[in-house]
Amino acid sequence: MFAILTITAVALLFLGSIALAVLHSLWWLIAVVVFAALLALAIYDVIQPRLAVLRIYPLLGHMRYLMEEIRPMIQQYFVERNWDGRPYDADARALIYERAQGVHAEKSFGTELEVRDSGYEYLLHSVVPGKRPEGEHRVVIGGPQCSQPFDVSLLNIASMSYGALSVNAVRAMNRGAYKGGFFQESGEGGVTRYHLESGADIVWEFGSGYFGCRTPEGNFNPEMFAQRVVHPNIKGVLIKLSQGAKPGLGGVLPAEKITPEIVEARGVEPGKDCISPPSHTAFTTPTELMQFVGQLRELSGGKPIGFKLCVGLRTDVLAIVKAMLETGILPDFIVVDGSEGGTGAAPLEYEDHVGTPLTEGLILMHNALVGAGIRQHIKIGAAGKIVAGTDIIRRIAQGADYCLAARAMMMATGCIQAQRCHTNKCPTGVATQNPRLYRGLDVDDKAEQVYHYHKSTVAETAQMIATIGLDSPDQLRPSHIFRRVSQSRVESYAEAYDWLEPGELLGTPRRSWAEDWNHADPHRFGPPVSAGFR
Repeated sequence: MFAILTITAVALLFLGSIALAVLHSLWWLIAVVVFAALLALAIYDVIQPRLAVLRIYPLLGHMRYLMEEIRPMIQQYFVERNWDGRPYDADARALIYERAQGVHAEKSFGTELEVRDSGYEYLLHSVVPGKRPEGEHRVVIGGPQCSQPFDVSLLNIASMSYGALSVNAVRAMNRGAYKGGFFQESGEGGVTRYHLESGADIVWEFGSGYFGCRTPEGNFNPEMFAQRVVHPNIKGVLIKLSQGAKPGLGGVLPAEKITPEIVEARGVEPGKDCISPPSHTAFTTPTELMQFVGQLRELSGGKPIGFKLCVGLRTDVLAIVKAMLETGILPDFIVVDGSEGGTGAAPLEYEDHVGTPLTEGLILMHNALVGAGIRQHIKIGAAGKIVAGTDIIRRIAQGADYCLAARAMMMATGCIQAQRCHTNKCPTGVATQNPRLYRGLDVDDKAEQVYHYHKSTVAETAQMIATIGLDSPDQLRPSHIFRRVSQSRVESYAEAYDWLEPGELLGTPRRSWAEDWNHADPHRFGPPVSAGFR
């Protein structure tokens, strides 16, 4: 009935406007055009089969889809409070934007956080705080089996591929990294000319697609890898095992998004979908992974080799550690990616419920290496929602040596958290391949913003470390971070989690670790086979 009434009313208005145009003024032709369009839309709404709301409520039903479209913007700008937005709250976004613009992020009147809520975390300061050291603390990546170590900042640019990012975003981050003395991970899309043009240190990441070093069939190509890795700007190589936001999934870049630059960088065929399978073909077991690490180190001339993973099964992590001990081959660094990390596109179920959050994953990896007696040879990087100095301090206290940020660097480049990365319609030109959109991103201006954000955040980290009474990030321990677990109880991270003693797994590990350590097999990935489960 509503549909009939709507079409009848619009039809009468259409006919009436025709009559007025004929009898009174040709200006009524504008109304004729408007009502003709509305009548056509109403008829289409009624006859189209897909959307029941429009079939029942033609014209008016479009309001429902308009409100659905603008709801995230209304929520972000007018509804959410400063501290409870997601993925990044308004306070975090404001901090990034202000630091990127060279403004010291400050607020008045005190914290808006409820300090008695469970989950609230804080640091303990010293009565006699230290003096902030001159210069930036640097971390050396490169173990005893590496002949070309390099030093890195406490905060660096995490993996984001050209293809996910626009050319101007990659250039801006690269220039900012060069000026600030921190490195940029290439993302699994490989190293492009844009990663190399400004002179920043680059960590070449590749995943199961082996982009930039692949055969036509999609397997690893050692000759191509050896030719490309010698570039002096490429300081290290990172094997992607899994990603925090979607562990266990591969990826597809549709053929229509593959530009000539992507063909050049990834070594793929134009006009065909670019596919990353869920798992690698160069190795299938922990032992083979370590042998692959050794092969890459030899092909690269001794550059640091590492791998990135979102921690899953504890037995898988322990199996990798056992493979290190069995083969005698150690990675130079490991990047732990938390499940709270970002992505251009992933199924909601994976973003919300698959993978280990950074705190638990980082502590597990640190403990596994300590327990095996090899932690001192391997650096750990932490990635996943790193924004401020407190995040860096917390992750170092939990076992990391340095940190990486992706979405924070995107925001420093101009991202407004529109969450349209997967649509190719990023309104700020950061995550799109549409020239009409990314031409609005000024490379020189955004490079300065990336530089300022990094500089201010690292400086604030150093100041907070001095406030605790320490001289160096190396002195941070789990006992420096406290978390409220109830209204009447707080615990330090030293109390809340198990912390293994050096070499403990090689002797008699504590009961909570013994079963998984015994089941871990360096010759296979996957859960331990358990008879009689059902």
